[in-house]
Amino acid sequence: MVDLHHHLLPGIDDGSPDLETSIAMARMAAGEGITHVVATPHASSRYTFSPALIAERLAQLRAALDERGVPLTLATGCDFHVNFENIRDALDNPRKYTLNATEYLLVELPDLAISPHLGETLYELRLAGMAPILTHPERNPTLQRDSERLKDWLRHGLLVQVTAGSVLGQMGKAAERMAHRLLANRWVHFLATDAHDLKFRPPQMRQAHAMVAERYGAEYADLICTGNPLDVFEGRELGEQEEPLHLYSDELAGQPWWKRIFARDKE
Repeated sequence: MVDLHHHLLPGIDDGSPDLETSIAMARMAAGEGITHVVATPHASSRYTFSPALIAERLAQLRAALDERGVPLTLATGCDFHVNFENIRDALDNPRKYTLNATEYLLVELPDLAISPHLGETLYELRLAGMAPILTHPERNPTLQRDSERLKDWLRHGLLVQVTAGSVLGQMGKAAERMAHRLLANRWVHFLATDAHDLKFRPPQMRQAHAMVAERYGAEYADLICTGNPLDVFEGRELGEQEEPLHLYSDELAGQPWWKRIFARDKE
């Protein structure tokens, strides 16, 4: 499995506080069957995003894992908070914040007061060569109350990542209900841990993968835990996806949905 959202780097944000914790988190991830991790520190008003510091901590962690024989392939990206300064900088530097220097960008929304112009912002990011991936919408109180905006963003090409803990009911009942609604509708493209520590938000995916496989099919579970995230990790366009339910009207159903999305960008 491939984990695209993981606060693994030591001493960067509210994730791992030190190298030993990062090593233990990496061991736990590998024990879960995770083979690739993108370390995604926050880029927010609270946490300064420093590519130089991130590269330094990545090299330190890679060396420590190699020395201890922990079989984990690492890359970096960020947990990109939507604010004016970040958006301006990302538009000027399209690969600064993306996952493994690909086109894919993890985007985190504020819990409250989502801008009515967010759709335009997502479109701007796409025009600048980035493919936004919305992180854990199932945990966002605004979207929990009203997911119609999410439906519109999906129609226009937004990709969605759900947290493994939400699937298991570890992030609250509202998040659990919404996570399973999104999965049932095939609106989820990636499952990730959003790991911050070893106890409360650990790097575990195996149980969530098993639940998705049991309820929604093994192929879908493999797609969102391995196939799609590996495509992102390696910078490829996503392959064939399962057709989403309750998203497009009948008159738009002439070709596979992901081709409709990418064709729209080229018009």
